[in-house]
Amino acid sequence: MARTRIFGTGLAVSGALALSGCINVSAPEEPIVIELNVNIRAEVLYRLAEDASNTIEENADIF
Repeated sequence: MARTRIFGTGLAVSGALALSGCINVSAPEEPIVIELNVNIRAEVLYRLAEDASNTIEENADIF
């Protein structure tokens, strides 16, 4: 049992050492650009309609 565990550990370490030279991480030369074009018109119109409805209900005598 101990012999199998030692063999497995040795195999894992040798595998990690074999792969360590293959991984290469470097920063990009150009900056990363994330464009967020979000359309919020529907939400604004909904809020304005709700606000107008509340104003009309509160001031029914002037309309």
